[in-house]
Amino acid sequence: MREPVRIRIDRTVRDRIQVCRDFMFGSLDRGRSVYGATTGFGPLVGFRGRETTAEQCENALNHLIAGQGVDLEPSVVRAAMLVRLHSLCQGRSGASLAVLEGLAHALGTDFAPAVPRLGSLGASGDLIPLAYMARALQGHGHAYTGGQRLTAGEALTKLGLKPVELDGRDALALVNGTSLTAGAGALAVSSLQRSLRGAVLLVALLVDILGCSTAFVDPRLLAAFGHPHAALAGERINQLLKGLVPSETRGLQEPYSIRCAPQLIGAVASFVEHCAGVMRDDINAISDNPLFFPEQDVVAHGGNFFGQPAAFSGDALAVTAVQLGNLAERQLDLLIDPHRNGGLPPMLAPEPGRQHAVQGVQLAATALIASMRRAATPASTQSLPTNLHNQDVIPFGTQAALNALDLATKLRLLHGSLAVVLRQAAGVGTRQPTAPLCAEILSEIGAEIAPIDRDRPLDADVRRAAALLDDMADTYLTDGQGL
Repeated sequence: MREPVRIRIDRTVRDRIQVCRDFMFGSLDRGRSVYGATTGFGPLVGFRGRETTAEQCENALNHLIAGQGVDLEPSVVRAAMLVRLHSLCQGRSGASLAVLEGLAHALGTDFAPAVPRLGSLGASGDLIPLAYMARALQGHGHAYTGGQRLTAGEALTKLGLKPVELDGRDALALVNGTSLTAGAGALAVSSLQRSLRGAVLLVALLVDILGCSTAFVDPRLLAAFGHPHAALAGERINQLLKGLVPSETRGLQEPYSIRCAPQLIGAVASFVEHCAGVMRDDINAISDNPLFFPEQDVVAHGGNFFGQPAAFSGDALAVTAVQLGNLAERQLDLLIDPHRNGGLPPMLAPEPGRQHAVQGVQLAATALIASMRRAATPASTQSLPTNLHNQDVIPFGTQAALNALDLATKLRLLHGSLAVVLRQAAGVGTRQPTAPLCAEILSEIGAEIAPIDRDRPLDADVRRAAALLDDMADTYLTDGQGL
């Protein structure tokens, strides 16, 4: 979502937006109470709002500019902008066409509002972060373009964009939805789907480099397990291992980090598939309050801005990311231990003591997995009453989704670490992959990552390997559901 996206708002959507907006203003003219347009916000709903709708818009945004923390990644904010635009295009929020066009034009550039990480509860929509988004579209606050953080006004001018003018219910329509939660959650799903395929590649390469038996991925065995995604994971590993010649030096049964990999990866795939469906529903939802139904002369007040489904899914994604991380960290440890790696040197060092090879990579991997485990506490169970008890139950969906995305990013680095270690194991050992696809995978990694014959900084190698795995996952495992 960093790159410009061309968006066209067709005539059907434009007509739908105008009908809803006319109905909203007609409702106000008839004296109908409409939350946020004629009233104060939140627990102050019993008091009248500002005299004009333009003043009401400014009031809605100004009191929400209270976020704290570092800025979110521009790609995450732009994902939220796209999700919000999709919700507003469904014509139930009373937003103006100018708002939709402002979002679409901004997404057609690399414009990304500067949005602080902390503030949203995911309970009444992502109020605070989306308020920063809306203010940036007006030309207030800050925004990113070309990798620079500028004032929003400067960024708009540089990109040839006009500030968006808000009236009616525009401000509340922009902020009163869980679009940041859905956008971040969707990005986490996408990252974990790639990492699942990366985990399959890494397992296959590990098995071939060590010369293990493929008995643990026997289709009959995994079919008897009764979980389709585990059988699918085993099938994918088997495809990659076709042509493997076992070393015949391994024990009857491998450690769980090899033997149970299909069951673990399959369980993760099952949960990620479920969470993908939840995030898909969230993206296609109309998260706002109230909603307008002109065809039935109804203004419906309710709680469609309550991000509980995404909160549960964000937490589930976090847990699955950690367990995939546990698998990678244990596989890495197996490879560097001369008592379990088939006699390869400790730390895979060509001259142990004179060289230390992947010792630093393991230390960093240990720090990564420890950080992931600490962050796995569910956010969706941490409900705290706030807002004068108007929001007396809250889901913390935004924190759950952002946490899932953070852990997905760390998982990529763990997989990059394991790829570097696998490459080194093949470099210091006498055995090379015997399965043609595994040999091809190792060759691609080896073309990017040099063997460690003398100690050198490896941080960039780990990041390069992580990016390479993303590409290879799409190349070698493009078919099949869930993996």
